[in-house]
Amino acid sequence: MDLRYPIGKFDPKSALDLQDIRSGIAIIEMFPEQISTAAQNLDDDQLNTPYRPGGWTLRQVVHHCADSHMNSLIRFKLALTEDKPVIKPYFEDRWADLPDSLQMEIHSSLLLISSLHKRWVFLLRHLAEKDFQKVYLHPESGNQYRLDTAIDLYAWHCRHHLAHITELKSRKGWP
Repeated sequence: MDLRYPIGKFDPKSALDLQDIRSGIAIIEMFPEQISTAAQNLDDDQLNTPYRPGGWTLRQVVHHCADSHMNSLIRFKLALTEDKPVIKPYFEDRWADLPDSLQMEIHSSLLLISSLHKRWVFLLRHLAEKDFQKVYLHPESGNQYRLDTAIDLYAWHCRHHLAHITELKSRKGWP
């Protein structure tokens, strides 16, 4: 297994139907409980263990999910309220090396993920079908991201980072 991509790399579908969108939203909705359960009872030594050689620690993974999903919700709102907005990229690797990501307890980020996902899922479930075709632009790649594809991407992102935690726990024999 590739420890960096335990569920495989994101492979965007050429076409997403309403069932695909609903499935992605359900994954996003379940993520806060799943990551909280996966991180439950991990001590500081375990949280400071990288999920792979040269990779982030479990602590950094949890904080990264909060950071990434905050950025995603903002990108969705921009796409819903502006015509093809250009999003602000960020250096996620640098964010993961800031003191809060390296040292802070994870409870605050788990609470943030829970609250953020409630708002995100509420918004997504109240969109018209045509809204999922709205796009935002990434300035570095020049790519357009449709919201239906972004839902698929973030559903993958949830499963991807959850697997970083659960696979390490399994390899180490941690409960």
